Amino acid sequence: MHGALMVAGTSSDAGKSVLVAGICRYLVRQGVRVAPFKAQNMSLNSFVTLDGAEIGRAQAMQAAAAGIEPTADMNPILLKPGSDRRSHIIVLGHPDGEADAVGYRKHAPRLRKIALDSFAKLANDYDVVIAEGAGSPAEINLRQTDVANMGLAREASLPVIVVGDIDRGGVFAAMFGTLALLDPDDQKLVSGFVINKFRGAPELLDSGLAMLTQKTGRPVLGVVPWREGLQFDAEDSLALDQRRNDSTFVQNEILKIAVVRLPRISNFTDADALAAEPGVDVRFVTTPAEVADADLVILPGSRATVADLAWLRERGLADAVVHRARRNRPLLGICAGYQMLAEEIDDAVESGQGSVPGLGLLPAAVRFHHDKTLTRTGPSGRAYEIRHGVVSVTQEADEFPGGCRRAATYGTSWHGVLEDDEFRRAFLTEVAALAGREFTPAPDTDFAAIREARLDLLGDLVADHLDTEALASLIAGGPPAMPSVLASLHGDG
Repeated sequence: MHGALMVAGTSSDAGKSVLVAGICRYLVRQGVRVAPFKAQNMSLNSFVTLDGAEIGRAQAMQAAAAGIEPTADMNPILLKPGSDRRSHIIVLGHPDGEADAVGYRKHAPRLRKIALDSFAKLANDYDVVIAEGAGSPAEINLRQTDVANMGLAREASLPVIVVGDIDRGGVFAAMFGTLALLDPDDQKLVSGFVINKFRGAPELLDSGLAMLTQKTGRPVLGVVPWREGLQFDAEDSLALDQRRNDSTFVQNEILKIAVVRLPRISNFTDADALAAEPGVDVRFVTTPAEVADADLVILPGSRATVADLAWLRERGLADAVVHRARRNRPLLGICAGYQMLAEEIDDAVESGQGSVPGLGLLPAAVRFHHDKTLTRTGPSGRAYEIRHGVVSVTQEADEFPGGCRRAATYGTSWHGVLEDDEFRRAFLTEVAALAGREFTPAPDTDFAAIREARLDLLGDLVADHLDTEALASLIAGGPPAMPSVLASLHGDG
C-alpha cells in the first residue's frame, strides 16, 4: 500500500489525534511503513526528538503508534501561545520568532513551503502518511493562509475524512455544516465521516447516518465507541479533567495530587504517569482551598513563567503554596514551576520584565537566555528539557533529578521524569510518608506498557469499528469523485 490520508475534525478535541494514532497502529499491524504528519500545530504540550527538535506531543504519540522515532518533519510548524494574541513559532523543531494572528500571515508563504517539503519527505521515506488536520477545516476566515487543513489536502490531493465527537451533541449538524462551508474544490476532497465517542446502541444512529449520507453523498466510515482510560498526550487544555486509572490494586488510602492549572500551562502530560498509579487521584486545580487540601501540589510547566507567577499571586495561590511549603507539605515544581520556586527570576527574553522575585522556596536563581535548551536527558533518555530559563542553585541544597530540593519542596527542569517507574514509585513513597498517608505504590505499574496497551486499543477500535477496506482504498486511490453538498440544500432530501 502506498498513499496518504488526512483526518480532519469538526472542532478541536474531536478525536483527530487518537484516530490518526489508531490508523497508524492498525496499518503497522498490516506490515505498512507509516508515518504521522501535522503541518501546523498549536499546542503547549511538546516533546523533544532524539536530535533536539521540539514538536507537538501528539505527533510523538502517533509516531509511537507507528513504531518509529518522531522527527521534526512530522510537525514542521508548532505554535505555542504566550498570550491571548501572540504565539511563539517553532519551525522544524527550533525557535523562529513570535507573531500575532495578523502578523503571522506574512510568514504563511514561507511556512507553507516548509510544511509541504516535510510532507513530501515523509511520503518519500514511508509507504503511507496519515496527516492530521488542525482545529476545523471550516475555519473559513483562515483559508487563504491555511496549510494544516484543506490547504495541504488541496496541494497534495489528499482524501479527507472528517471526525466528529458525538459526546458533545450536534454531531450531524457539525459534520454537514463543516462540509457545506467549504468551497466546491475543497468539498471534492472530503470523502467520508467518522463518528467518535459514541455511547449506547449503534442501531439508534442508523437513520441519522443514512440521512447524512443522503444529504452529503459521503459515506460514514465508522462509529467509534466510547472507551474509558484512553488519556493520551492531548494538545490543549480542552482535554484537562480528572485522570482515572483502571487498576485493581487496592490502597488503604487515596493519595491526592493537585496540579495547578496555570493560564499558560504546558506539558501537563507530566501528570499522566501519576494518574496511571492505582490509588492516586490527580486533579487540575485553580483555588487556594484545593491547594491546601492536596497531599502533593505540582506547579507544572508554563509558556509564560513570569505572567503565570503573577497570576498565582493575584489568585492567592502563591500564598497557599508558600504556606504549605513552610509546613513541610510536599510540593513539586517542574520546569517553569521549578523556576517559580526560585528566589529570583531574571527574564528579559520571555516576558521582558527583567528581575522578578520568585516564591523563594528553593535556593536558586533563574536567568532567561535567548537560546533555548532542547535535549533528551535522564537515566533512561526519555526525560527531556524545553526551556529558556536556566536555574542555578545558589546555596547548599539536596540533590533531586534535574534540579534540587529543600525539605518537602522539590524542583526539576526535566519533563517526563515521572515516567520512570522506579523513580516514580520512590518519589510517591516519600510523598505519602510526608503527607501521613498509608499509601504504597503498586509494585508493577509499567507506564510504558500502559501506553502501548492504549495504542493497541486504538488499533483495535479502528480494526473493529471502521471500514478498513474503504480506508485502504482512499489511501491508495486518492479522493473519489464527490458531489457538492450545496446542491442538496435546494433539494427535498
